[in-house]
Amino acid sequence: MLQSVGLAVLTFAGVITVTHILILQVAQGIINAFDTPARQAFVVEMVEDRSHLSNAIALNSSMVTASRVVGPSIGGVLIAAFGEGWCFTVDAISYVAVIASLLAMHLEKRPVRVSETRMLQELRAGFRYVTRFAPVRDSLLLLALVATMGMPYTVLMPAIAATVLHGGPHTLGFLMTAAGAGALAGAVYLASRASVLGLGRAIVVATITFGAALVAFSFSRILWLSLLLLPFVGGGMMVEMAATNTIVQTIVADEMRGRVMAFYAMAFLGTAPLGSLMAGLVAAHIGPMRTIMIGGVACTLRAHVRPIYIERGILVAAEIDGGAKSL
Repeated sequence: MLQSVGLAVLTFAGVITVTHILILQVAQGIINAFDTPARQAFVVEMVEDRSHLSNAIALNSSMVTASRVVGPSIGGVLIAAFGEGWCFTVDAISYVAVIASLLAMHLEKRPVRVSETRMLQELRAGFRYVTRFAPVRDSLLLLALVATMGMPYTVLMPAIAATVLHGGPHTLGFLMTAAGAGALAGAVYLASRASVLGLGRAIVVATITFGAALVAFSFSRILWLSLLLLPFVGGGMMVEMAATNTIVQTIVADEMRGRVMAFYAMAFLGTAPLGSLMAGLVAAHIGPMRTIMIGGVACTLRAHVRPIYIERGILVAAEIDGGAKSL
């Protein structure tokens, strides 16, 4: 919240510089490095009935991923209507609801676990677990590919709205809203699922849909056609990333959950800025649309995702035996 307040104050004062933005974004990255794994692992503690765990994880995953797509859509509208300063202000105010929700929670106290190993040993154990457990490893590698090659389309949208579609802030708002609508549809789909069975296949289909829609979008020079394609982009990205979160959370061992979700945060949030930097450099030489096309082609490469579901009280044995092949 304080980081967003800093952005708002500097913007309203008219003194904000690129240096200010970089420093505040580094601060935000450090915050996210602690917050994201803890927040993801915290979902399990909030669910009392283990049979509801897969739906809770899917709903949380959908909200997290949808916010990455819907958030810029709302931001585009606010910027067009009121300017950047008020956009940062609204963002800062939104944290009040988050803080109030956390303070309102009453959780059962658990004894503090005394670790007999050092931090570096635990980090190595987490790395070995992720790299040797094929379902988690393959899922995170695919997620990192999509985040690096596919997600940077969002940072290229302002250039596309201005130079390709010859529009302004309103055009950007329309484009991001179209992608956000698709993301919401993907979130509803995931939240409505009764179990995690079949999510492995859904990840593959969603990734291919995301990549193919990006390639098609890269050839569009008409606003209405772009608006028709972007819901498939947003929906495909939404389902791929949220379904990956759901599968990883439901198969990972409880004692490894925090460390594995840290690797998930690295694959999801850590690679996207690097991909955005790379996309910006490439777009400066070959243009934003060709850059998006390259990213889309990379995302259509089918990854091998075949998670092995482990019984953790989420599904009864009969469901696992009957649905193992569909996962």
